[in-house]
Amino acid sequence: MPLSKEARPSSAAGKLETQNVPSIITELWGIGEKKVKTSVQESQGESVAPGADLMGYSEGRRRQPLWLVRELLKQGNRRHSVTLGDDAHNNGRLPYRAGPYHSLCKLKIEQRVSLEDLLKLKMAFEEFEMDGLRSLDTINFGLIVKKCLGLHDINNAQIQELFMKIDYSGQGKIVWDEFCTYMQLEYTEKEESVTRTKQVAFTLPATIKALCHGEPILKVHCTPDGTVITLREDGAVYYWTSELQLKKSKTVFHERPLNRKPKWATDLITMMQYNKVIIGTGDREIQLYELSSLEPYCQISALETVPLSLDYCYTGPDECCILYGDAQGCVNIILIKSVGETLRMWKKLPKIENVPNIGLDIAVLHPNVTYICWKVHEDWVTKVKYFQNIRAVVSTSNHEGSALVIGCVLPSTNIERQMREIREMCREGKAKKVLGNCTPQPRAAGDQTVFTIYKGVKTFDLSKKHNLLVTGGMDRLLRMWNPYVPGKPTGILKGHSAPIFYLCIVSEENRILSVSMDNVAKIWDIQDQCCLFTAHPKASQIRGDMSACLYSPSVKCLYICADSLALLLLKTRPQPQNHVVMSHKEPVLCCGYSQEFRQVVSCTEGSVVKVWDFDTGDQVFEFGEAHGQSAITCMTFDHRGRRLVTGGRDGCLKIWNFNNGQCLKILKKDGESREVCDCSYLTVYRNTYVMSVGWHRKIDIYSETPEDSHHVQSPLPSWQDDLKNGHKEDILCIAQCPPSLLATSSYDGDIIVWNLLSGHIQCRYKNPPPPRHEDLQGVDTSVPSILFLQTRALHVGFSSAACLVSSGSKGCINFWNVLNGGKFVASFEASESQHQITKLAVTKDDTSLYAADQAGFVYVYDIKKYALGTGHTLQKAKTYWRAHTSSITGLQIVDSDQVVLTSSVDCTVRLWSSNGQFIGTFGQAENWSLHTLSSWKHPSVPYEVLLDPLSMPVHHLLDGEKSMVDVTNTAVDDITAAEPKQSDSHIKFRYPSVTISDTDIEEEIKTRSYPEEQGKRLRHEIFKHTNKPPNHGGPKAYHTLKYFDIKAAPATCERPDLSLAGIDPFISSPIDPDPPQPVHEDKS
Repeated sequence: MPLSKEARPSSAAGKLETQNVPSIITELWGIGEKKVKTSVQESQGESVAPGADLMGYSEGRRRQPLWLVRELLKQGNRRHSVTLGDDAHNNGRLPYRAGPYHSLCKLKIEQRVSLEDLLKLKMAFEEFEMDGLRSLDTINFGLIVKKCLGLHDINNAQIQELFMKIDYSGQGKIVWDEFCTYMQLEYTEKEESVTRTKQVAFTLPATIKALCHGEPILKVHCTPDGTVITLREDGAVYYWTSELQLKKSKTVFHERPLNRKPKWATDLITMMQYNKVIIGTGDREIQLYELSSLEPYCQISALETVPLSLDYCYTGPDECCILYGDAQGCVNIILIKSVGETLRMWKKLPKIENVPNIGLDIAVLHPNVTYICWKVHEDWVTKVKYFQNIRAVVSTSNHEGSALVIGCVLPSTNIERQMREIREMCREGKAKKVLGNCTPQPRAAGDQTVFTIYKGVKTFDLSKKHNLLVTGGMDRLLRMWNPYVPGKPTGILKGHSAPIFYLCIVSEENRILSVSMDNVAKIWDIQDQCCLFTAHPKASQIRGDMSACLYSPSVKCLYICADSLALLLLKTRPQPQNHVVMSHKEPVLCCGYSQEFRQVVSCTEGSVVKVWDFDTGDQVFEFGEAHGQSAITCMTFDHRGRRLVTGGRDGCLKIWNFNNGQCLKILKKDGESREVCDCSYLTVYRNTYVMSVGWHRKIDIYSETPEDSHHVQSPLPSWQDDLKNGHKEDILCIAQCPPSLLATSSYDGDIIVWNLLSGHIQCRYKNPPPPRHEDLQGVDTSVPSILFLQTRALHVGFSSAACLVSSGSKGCINFWNVLNGGKFVASFEASESQHQITKLAVTKDDTSLYAADQAGFVYVYDIKKYALGTGHTLQKAKTYWRAHTSSITGLQIVDSDQVVLTSSVDCTVRLWSSNGQFIGTFGQAENWSLHTLSSWKHPSVPYEVLLDPLSMPVHHLLDGEKSMVDVTNTAVDDITAAEPKQSDSHIKFRYPSVTISDTDIEEEIKTRSYPEEQGKRLRHEIFKHTNKPPNHGGPKAYHTLKYFDIKAAPATCERPDLSLAGIDPFISSPIDPDPPQPVHEDKS
């Protein structure tokens, strides 16, 4: 919990000192003598204005004006603007359970309590106890909260809500210990939930690539395309894929005679813009090679000292900077302009050991080359790096006084010094000035920032995004610095037991990776400054002395070189895309609604429980590892809605105060425990019980009383009828119908109705075969969902009607009679795609049935007059929609608000109106208000549902089930069958067929060929026409010839123009009421 920043007493006695403090009860009773009135509306969540009578409404209390609601919605970044029609629509549609002002402005009291406030509350509880009140009721609790915390702006509904969360058993009283327990557990679970969101790890064990015996690897480098380059001390360069598959290798150094000492490498860096590799050598050289072929290009020799650490940066168009730190503690900088031209000129120079060579003293005389040498450290340079975003060079050494130095590249402007140097150049006739005259020069005090660190620095990294500098060295500590404040680190990370060898800041993930000399890799969180994961050598199987290390952000891999080349893959939770909203990171297996707190609770396969605000969609609370590593398979609430009962694959039930994650009781069987599939909270004759079913194939009954002090409880003895004649397969579902009926269903299709009072079987059913199936061979007969129609079961007039509903095979829903001997009544196919119905729900008046299937569809059926005993008409869905892309695991109707709650294994929990309008997904960025339709997502639908293939329209031709000719012929046949039977002369198609006989042809020839009067010009026209086929003014004779398909058209053909066949699905009628008539020329 947030603590006050004020100075606190240093001793416990000082903290609890109460002398000269007036009694808080004396002050409170003066307020308590005022008129106190508790209203029913307040218990339902309505707010009370500041200054109103305590725990009640003042006279004339009014709802917030509409303009204020609009402004609050605008501040909440709503999707749509709020219209005036919303309020009128809501008045007839959604009841006001809580005002919009309450939903939008609800602030938790727990978040505003400091340590000093807790001390005041403790004293208040103690004074009440001294006066004989060991526990406080709602009124007294509200008095001390407002007085001790000074929160006079809060409303009484918030105090009432906090009181109910603490008083989970519903006794109406709380004590100080319960208050402290609630506060402590709530903030502990919040801290753990934040840690869960940052879960990250390496994939263990590491991927190991054995290396041949030889010199150690000095450097690992990655190219933008993912190629890994390694350099050994003897000059052997290896190219690997990102998965450590060897691509090629080559030794770049020229072989020397045996009497000469072999050349050795010191470091490697790449010039990607020029396709070059830079290698430093022990012979005081910087050599350049072709990146693709590793052929020598040129070298800069005759350096002052050995280049121990190299770096390169592309600083501008055809400009670059090459840096190296040497054994004398100097940072050497070579600035090159017109890089391509300069390197080509150096390549033409004479060769030494087969490499074109130029001395440093000659190279710096070129006008395109500038050389600077800064004397920075008193020990050799361990690492040097140029950061283009801050235009500075950072170098480190093991010397404490100059452990890390951030300095400029060029010296700052000094007019007097520049004029003196210019005069010296003119006097000596020099044409080129070399900065520093090749001799190390110290920087001015204003040109660098020096960090003094104990035992120096071996490695570092800097992030401009986080304004963070991290250092590590021989003292085994990671220090976090503000780069502009060298006096004191902002944080120190402890955990390594060996010197730090490598550091990397992963800015995108807000992580720090560190590797120590004992091959231990750690992942740290930047914000919390804590260790998230540690990979020990025993787990990673990395052996030997570490020589090189590198993290590649592109493939999220850490490469470690020791006796072998190892790869540690960074394993993070996949982040959902911006347009995809996920309520959980694991599949959601169940969900429920608490009317008492107006909250939604969802449980996942990862044993995580989340609590959501029903009115806005915000996450209120979260706790994990509810059943250890086992999934939570089912859940229910107690009769008050203040406690949560969960069942898991570990075979036990747990009762929770879900507002702070406190486990109140564990219910489990002795011995082997099997998965719990469903559970229910029952009340029989004022006694409360928890019943569970599952893979144990028996009904487990637990007596549940809040006063029971046993934390772990065993079930009561099983019913004798259950032991002898119960289910033979796993029980999947349980449903109750007060006062005495209980139903269970199993995997083999058995449904048993029990008498709760006697424990005997009242009736037993067997899942019938679906339509068009004679038997159940090869058909899934499991019954995952059953429910009672309680208005029928409790009414004498419905003795012959169906009052039990169950999901059947192939997407069917079956109706059963229970009261009249028990028999099958009716059935219909609910899922159009014949997917199994996974969840059923019914409205409070049993008039509408909601069914959810494995494909994510929700169907709504009107069953008010269905299966009443006689005459069963085939049901058609009133409406249906696709709520999820995967199987639906939770379905609940909230009748008071006319909304539907769904959850699915696609990791989402969503809220819909009763007719399928999309309200939103719990966890989305934009809040909704149930009382304002403009804040809903409707008319849009979830993005992933929109793009899912099952949401697309289906056509037989595109699916490859039929050829184009089959579809065309079938459509024509359908049109013909749909036309009323008339004479052939009255049948009219959109494109009517034309038949021409030989008689018609002869008549047209006679009318067109030879007129009676023939002229010279007309005779020419006659002979011209005789050489051509006659034109009949319509289809030719061959147009009417019939043809037969030899081979069907391929399924991969282009989509046909369906309008030609009269079967275009976007044209409402396939028959044209006024088809075009064939055109015939006038015979006259």
